[in-house]
Amino acid sequence: MPELPEVETVRRGLLPAMEGRRIEKVAVNRPDLRWPFPPDMAERLQGKLIRALRRRSKYILIELESGESLLVHLGMSGRMLVSGAMLGDFVHDHPAPEKHDHVVFDMEGGARVTFNDARRFGAMDLLPTDAQEDHWLLRAIGPEPLGNQFDGDYLVTRLKGRMSPIKTALLDQGIVAGLGNIYVCEVLFRAGINPKRKAAKLSSTRIHSLVPIIRNVLNEAIAAGGSSLRDHRQADGELGYFQHDFKVYGREGQPCVAEGCNAIVSRFVQSGRSTFHCPQCQR
Repeated sequence: MPELPEVETVRRGLLPAMEGRRIEKVAVNRPDLRWPFPPDMAERLQGKLIRALRRRSKYILIELESGESLLVHLGMSGRMLVSGAMLGDFVHDHPAPEKHDHVVFDMEGGARVTFNDARRFGAMDLLPTDAQEDHWLLRAIGPEPLGNQFDGDYLVTRLKGRMSPIKTALLDQGIVAGLGNIYVCEVLFRAGINPKRKAAKLSSTRIHSLVPIIRNVLNEAIAAGGSSLRDHRQADGELGYFQHDFKVYGREGQPCVAEGCNAIVSRFVQSGRSTFHCPQCQR
């Protein structure tokens, strides 16, 4: 599932085609994705000016002049691809329709944004813009890791007394928004923290050190266009490239990249997910 960097990469790619532009036409080609689409979705979107594109955790929020926002969740395989608009030095013509093009937005200025989702684990919903944080998918989410509300003191407070492993704690969306399996593995490697270590057993100093590491990993991943392991594509259809910079994720059985370390990256299952770490560097 796309994590914060992948969703932020898509959001930024959509900005030139959507923000400040009017939706001229919407085609909704099926009644549902993971859940049914909201009633009269096409009619409620068509003709509306998009005031802003924002991201909350792993969700894109498209704010409309009507006072509603379209919430978009990419799910496992969802893509939002732009065609017919100038992106950098290239014009991407509209491609032929594909089987899994479920929602198509024709934008003022000639761009087309196509939501394609082969496995249909994505979702869309319409909600009042001024009550976004009350939506059932958003109301329990913690602060954004790149925002001012997320700092060392906050994280120390939230991890106090938690006897779950630190990796499990950082994956808890109620503690911090948008972190997923890939980036938590990479963060803990850089921090030299064993993913099995109980969150409550970490010192305040080590918890404080996690905050800049989390931000650095996320910013590096966003700059690289996210990580493309299977389905992720940027809005222009290009792959992300951060997977080429993984230090531990997906590197089971390979030598640790840390200078002077002779250990081999290992993998074990934690809360139903693969955890990759260096047994020598992370203690």
